Amino acid sequence: MRTIAITSGKGGTGKTTVAINLSLALAEMGQRVVLFDADLQLANVDVAMNLKAERTLQHVVADEASLRDVLVPGPKNIRVACGGSAIRTLMTAGPKKLALFFDQIEELASDTDFVVFDTAAGLDNRVQTFVQRAQDTLVVTTPDPTSVTDAYAAIKTFLRKEPMASIAVVPNLVSDEKEGETLHHTIQAITKAFLNRGVDYHGSVRNDPRVTVSVRKRTPLIELAPSSPAAQDLRRIASRVASARLTRQGLAA
Repeated sequence: MRTIAITSGKGGTGKTTVAINLSLALAEMGQRVVLFDADLQLANVDVAMNLKAERTLQHVVADEASLRDVLVPGPKNIRVACGGSAIRTLMTAGPKKLALFFDQIEELASDTDFVVFDTAAGLDNRVQTFVQRAQDTLVVTTPDPTSVTDAYAAIKTFLRKEPMASIAVVPNLVSDEKEGETLHHTIQAITKAFLNRGVDYHGSVRNDPRVTVSVRKRTPLIELAPSSPAAQDLRRIASRVASARLTRQGLAA
């Protein structure tokens, strides 16, 4: 089982859209996926996917249900652990409470290939906890200079805590693949100069008006417009993420 944290230095990068559709793209490839709404303050995966959950992560924190109990079925057979927006027990969850999640996540390994954490944006301690627990981290950024700056700040913070962390940049809302590659090269140059290491690149996601439509309709892009440019890009990223998992498994064998 591989754990992936999808995060960003600031809000508004499309991080949740990437997390949802990457999960679905992995499922299309036959991977067994659990999408975990790890934004413990402003959870919105259930809203974005039009899901109704009778029990959420709030019930796990309160020890009223197990993590497996709160998983709800989503499109393409993924399972979703829904959060709860502005719920005090989640917003104030400390290391001991979060440990409940991680202990139970390990119990999903028998029937799960990927767990995808959709974290909050920024550098909150809870975000850093999920990133530290994940085996791979994808930092979503846009071409906006402030977004790039905040993405670098996030990467710097993550690497200070875990110098060997596996981190990749996902440029979103780019005009084409070339702009995405240029954005990665920019961040790569900065991280090599100041952090003495680079960051990976699995591809970028083009700016696509159908993403906005999918958000308004509360239907994942890959379901609403499977042939759209952004959906194609997300499938390519999923393919590379899955290939990286197989490569690591081979190296570990």
